[in-house]
Amino acid sequence: MKKPTILVTNDDGITAPGIAHLIKLMKTIGEVIVVAPDSPQSGMGHAITLEDPLRIHRVSIFDGVESWECSGTPVDCVKLARNVIFKDRKIDLCVSGINHGSNAGINIIYSGTMSAAMEASLEDIESIGFSLLDFSHEAIFDHADSFILKIVKTTLEKGLGGGRLLNVNIPKCSEQPIKGIKVCRQGKGNWEEKFIEGKDPRGNKYYWMSGNFINKEHAEGSDLLALSQNYISVVPSTSDLTDYAQIEDINQKINEA
Repeated sequence: MKKPTILVTNDDGITAPGIAHLIKLMKTIGEVIVVAPDSPQSGMGHAITLEDPLRIHRVSIFDGVESWECSGTPVDCVKLARNVIFKDRKIDLCVSGINHGSNAGINIIYSGTMSAAMEASLEDIESIGFSLLDFSHEAIFDHADSFILKIVKTTLEKGLGGGRLLNVNIPKCSEQPIKGIKVCRQGKGNWEEKFIEGKDPRGNKYYWMSGNFINKEHAEGSDLLALSQNYISVVPSTSDLTDYAQIEDINQKINEA
């Protein structure tokens, strides 16, 4: 049987350790083609480039793998892959990551990793975003290899349906082995931002954003709880942001006003 064609992308940039590890795993499953940003694009969300031209060029970074680096955002990478590089070829699966840092909970909204995967799902390509709860450049990924391969192989063999998108988050490597995989819902939480004020050499003010994630989710079934218990969380996700539970209530409020 013909090997599946797997598009690999990310938001940490084409030279990040996470994408190199993901490529190594995907090469054992299918034909891998890489289209990734030429520099870090974390927190870009679903941004696209409109005011500047996009540039892509082929690079020799990964042995035996067709690889392209792109001047744009993670979503730009997927759009160019689908409409230029893969114009006459079928993509069987898109995998994005492995991101250095969590994309659980509300982080999916800000994530370039997940936005790249979501863009592929909008193109009717089954897609998975992988993230590791470790921001370090020296992060260890090997402890999750068997789980990543299981999720990818299952997706290729059985399909996803629905939104065609999975948000997968992996606990940081520790002395405790990963307990398994839990399919979850998105947990509730938000970022509490702090802005550090400073002045540049010309005396102009600038603000540097920092903050802490506030976990508001302690109930069973959430990705945040699963990760805290050392499980890999898998959240079936979609681009549809409709709050269906509120449709009737809002309809009555507006039409009875």
